[in-house]
Amino acid sequence: MAISYSNPNRRTMSELDDERSIFLQGEPPLDLTLSDAELQRTRERITDFIADTVEAAGADGAVLGLSGGIDSTTTAYLAVEALGTDGLHGLLMPSEVNDPETMSDAERVAEDLGIEYDVIEIQPIAETFFDRYPEAADDRMAAGNVYVRTRAVLNYFVANHENRIVLGTGNRSEAMTGYFTKYGDQAVDCNPIGNLYKMQVRQLATHLGVPHDLVMQTPTAGMWVGQTDEEEMGVDYDTLDGILALHVDGPLSVAATVRALDVTADQIHRVVELVEGSEHKRSMPPAPSRE
Repeated sequence: MAISYSNPNRRTMSELDDERSIFLQGEPPLDLTLSDAELQRTRERITDFIADTVEAAGADGAVLGLSGGIDSTTTAYLAVEALGTDGLHGLLMPSEVNDPETMSDAERVAEDLGIEYDVIEIQPIAETFFDRYPEAADDRMAAGNVYVRTRAVLNYFVANHENRIVLGTGNRSEAMTGYFTKYGDQAVDCNPIGNLYKMQVRQLATHLGVPHDLVMQTPTAGMWVGQTDEEEMGVDYDTLDGILALHVDGPLSVAATVRALDVTADQIHRVVELVEGSEHKRSMPPAPSRE
């Protein structure tokens, strides 16, 4: 699906441009289907960005949490291209809610790339939290976020020790809809693929030579058994990306987007709800004015 648009009159959705500026840089891409030349330019731009970010920080490389999913896998491929195998340290941080096959995929990525990696079981760490505050232990969302934030702490623990930066794996679709854990998987130093919609991440992964089964891996945040991104959001990524590009980032009305994408108005309203409801995730913690 190729979607082109121009946006001469960007709509204000609770000052959307300002809210997402922390995670999203520059203008959104004009076409969700990237040509080979565009993919190559994107590849070079991102690898230059990673190398420049590491150099500017005076760091010796980067740490990356590997989940076996397409976002972390694509970021790993790009990081090795930018920094070399010695420049990337992978961390696999499984818990009892993670699919063992997905964790095996993460280990496979690390071994295929030839990078150093460690496997750190985080269930005992999470259990410490659950034991200390048992009232919340059965709260699926609260407990799931403990796993994600524990991984963030470990990423920085290793990165600080080795004088490295922490690479994030967030994409544009996740940033705009707030599909990430606050101070968890977005507790990072940079997001190399942060301006790519999910479908563009898949395109870039294919361009990089990522195995097809990993490209088509079912996205999951790994917060509880059987979780999938699309089930939790209530919309599949291809539909989500089209609505974001044409209606939220773009100029089309709800009715025009329905016609262009063959989606329902309810699906569009769901995406807008996700964007507006996650405003706080894209903003710095507020403080009262000085007056």
